[in-house]
Amino acid sequence: MTLHENEIPVDETLVRSLLKAQRPEWAGLPLSPAGAGTDNTMYRLGDDLLVRLPRTADNGRSVRKEQEWLPRLAPLLSFPIPEPVHAGTPTDAFPLVWSVHRWIDGAEAGPDTVRDWTAFGADLAAVVRELHDIDLMGATRADDLSWYRGGGLKPCDQWISRCLDHCRTTVASELDVDALEQLWRAALALPEPSAAHVWLHGDLKPTNLLVREGKLHAVIDFGGLSVGFPDAEHSTLWDLPPQARQAYWDTLNLDDVTWARARAWAIAVGVSGISYYWKTFPAFVAECRARLQAILADAAAR
Repeated sequence: MTLHENEIPVDETLVRSLLKAQRPEWAGLPLSPAGAGTDNTMYRLGDDLLVRLPRTADNGRSVRKEQEWLPRLAPLLSFPIPEPVHAGTPTDAFPLVWSVHRWIDGAEAGPDTVRDWTAFGADLAAVVRELHDIDLMGATRADDLSWYRGGGLKPCDQWISRCLDHCRTTVASELDVDALEQLWRAALALPEPSAAHVWLHGDLKPTNLLVREGKLHAVIDFGGLSVGFPDAEHSTLWDLPPQARQAYWDTLNLDDVTWARARAWAIAVGVSGISYYWKTFPAFVAECRARLQAILADAAAR
């Protein structure tokens, strides 16, 4: 499945060639697809390893970022995060950096895996608080740590307005796009954020939250790791049931302004996802539609 014009295709043959050249002791281990997101393709390697290959050169920068910062963050966190064990170097066949991580057992967060959504929301809030409380260790909002979701909303307005217009031509029959735009513009009118910069995971959606025995166990995919304002970190809450959102809100004691900005970020990610992946990634488009529907239902209930 190719999602980007500048994407570099990968398959099992390519992965085995990379392993044979750089980690021959692993080249004969069983290899099987382990999922593919918008930025990376993954293969499980043996029982204990995961190969992570970026789709594009831009995604390759995120892989380097994970290799640099995850080993420094992991000892400061009480929950498992990916552990890079090999920093793959570019080759003629695959001209990007790539990684091998330790495999983390767990299932994606969802109705079949989470036992208690209220407890899950509170646990996720504790994870976010812990990450945000870590010292920046000299890191600043610059270069690869300056992802857009850690900034303000206003620089995104022109782009998101185009995406809203596109959504009017594609999903207006099932989503009130005008109401979404009103929520977006209301957040734009708020004062600029002034909170201290913190570490941000950047994409705490259910597919990046692993569950064991019904409870939150680990957080994966730090490709969106950045330094910035915390508002957008809360935006994936609309991917979770209402009771998880409420428990998260209560645990972190979020104020209404932060909530409005977080909701605007959720709208931005949803409408841009529909616009960009409309023809290439229907499952992701469905995920974005569900998020936007949850935002509208939640706003109507408040």
